[in-house]
Amino acid sequence: MSSNNLLPTFNMKVVVHETGLKPDTLRAWERRYGVPNPQRTRGGHRLYSQHEIDMLKWLVARQGEGMSISHAVELWQQLESEGQNPLLTSDKQIAEPTFPHIDGERVDDLREAWIQACLAFDEYQAQHLLARAFALFPLETVCYKVLQQGLTEIGEGWYEGRVSVQQEHFASALALRQLEALLAALPAPTNNGRIIVACPPNELHTFSPLIISLMLRRQGWDVVYLGANVPVERMEASVTQIKPLLVIMPAQTLTTAANLLPMARKLQEMGVPLAFGGIVFNQIPQVVDAIPGHFLGKSLDQVPGVVEKILQSAPPTGKIKDASRAYTAAHQHFVEKRSSIEARLHQMPELAAMPTALLNNTNEEFGNNIEAALQLGDLAMISSNLRWVEGLLLNNHQRLSELSLQEYLRGYQKVLTEVMDDRAAPLLDWFAQLG
Repeated sequence: MSSNNLLPTFNMKVVVHETGLKPDTLRAWERRYGVPNPQRTRGGHRLYSQHEIDMLKWLVARQGEGMSISHAVELWQQLESEGQNPLLTSDKQIAEPTFPHIDGERVDDLREAWIQACLAFDEYQAQHLLARAFALFPLETVCYKVLQQGLTEIGEGWYEGRVSVQQEHFASALALRQLEALLAALPAPTNNGRIIVACPPNELHTFSPLIISLMLRRQGWDVVYLGANVPVERMEASVTQIKPLLVIMPAQTLTTAANLLPMARKLQEMGVPLAFGGIVFNQIPQVVDAIPGHFLGKSLDQVPGVVEKILQSAPPTGKIKDASRAYTAAHQHFVEKRSSIEARLHQMPELAAMPTALLNNTNEEFGNNIEAALQLGDLAMISSNLRWVEGLLLNNHQRLSELSLQEYLRGYQKVLTEVMDDRAAPLLDWFAQLG
């Protein structure tokens, strides 16, 4: 590297022009990450070298590829520590960063230990392991590889009957408290404009919106987190007051994805774009096309990069596609008759083998899916969720029911034909196709 490249020559105005970064962003990066590290004139003004300008362009390019600024800085420092010049590093090395492991300890080992501490209700050990993880690995790595993946594995254990609901709630509560503490410790935002992050109506899972809020705030965005179960009326009032550039609403179930429709309609009326994501969109890809907004990608670590692109280019969103008249009529009719249908199911001799609590849970899940699919205009969406209902029956850890999914569906179909009229034609046709 030429020594001339290291001379502190350029003022901030030149750097802003060359990199496209705002002065507030430059000062924030300097304060948070130690880069750039300009010299000062006697009057206290910053002077930057050509090397620092090149480094800032490199960091901006990594952000454009979806990498958070903290990851980009860590990658730059890692490459330098290995004796490499980041400006000459190949695209493959940049696209596939690796983070240093200290003392041979792996993030997978820490995640497994954290899971076991949660299952043992050992809060002290669980917190100690998280502190150890944060000391060894970047914050994003711990959030995605320990907390998110750990909760996913615990959730799978609950579904399979190996983990109790109390153990799952204990682990979730610890993870949420950790994210809230990290959020509270962040400095003031440096980017202009605000972003709202919230859950749609009836969505109670707050891990995803919290981690999204955390990662966007680490990028300098002013994020207003509204929490779980936000009704359309509350969102309308909040948008009017906050005037956000974007509203982000993750949904985890087919029901809460359907609840995004009235939210999207209201936001379109107000001229505010909606971005969404969540596990249901991975499980049932056709739901993505039913929501007029910007899909945030299949994994949480993609979200910061996608949000950056949305805010930079403001791509248009599609119009809301209303369900057909037949679906709308079937939805209204099903809502009217649902309580009667579920009461009849409890009286059926064919379903007597199911414990009351299990039948209640299955009816709730299946009925919610029917309502959501009718709202979204495609009953085929239920089919993907039938495997979940089947697992609920087969993995009942009390092993009190030998009832199969097919028997339950035959009973449900029989009750539908008894309780509903011709308005239920789309629903009855779907059941008939199941065989």
